[in-house]
Amino acid sequence: MNCLNFANTIPIRRRRLPNRKGAAVVELAVILPVFVLILMGTIETCKMIFLQQSLEIAAYEAARVTIVPTSTVTEVNNAAISLLRARRVNNASITVTPSNYQSAPYGSFIRVDVAAPCDSNAPFLLRFYSSKTLTGTVEMMKEF
Repeated sequence: MNCLNFANTIPIRRRRLPNRKGAAVVELAVILPVFVLILMGTIETCKMIFLQQSLEIAAYEAARVTIVPTSTVTEVNNAAISLLRARRVNNASITVTPSNYQSAPYGSFIRVDVAAPCDSNAPFLLRFYSSKTLTGTVEMMKEF
């Protein structure tokens, strides 16, 4: 039986790897600010989408009140404001067109706009949406 002896073979030269101490820290220092910026931008964008949806829903609820023949301006505003407060929307404004919607004839359209500035509703100081105002609009026909 022939045994192979590997002790007498040619030695394998091992290459030394370069010293990479601290490379992970440098890579983290480069990538972390970019990652945080993308994360904060994503969160702020989601908050603005939530704000837009909240304004649309508040406009819809206010428009439902406006088509009731006996409704008042206070009832319309309260319908929108209660929903906006529950969703923590700040500095919203409500506009009903025509302003004398109670005397509008049946079959006419009544439009409700609910607007809020992005500045006072943004979650961070970055203000990707600074100096912009989002508006939710609903138009309904006054019925019998």
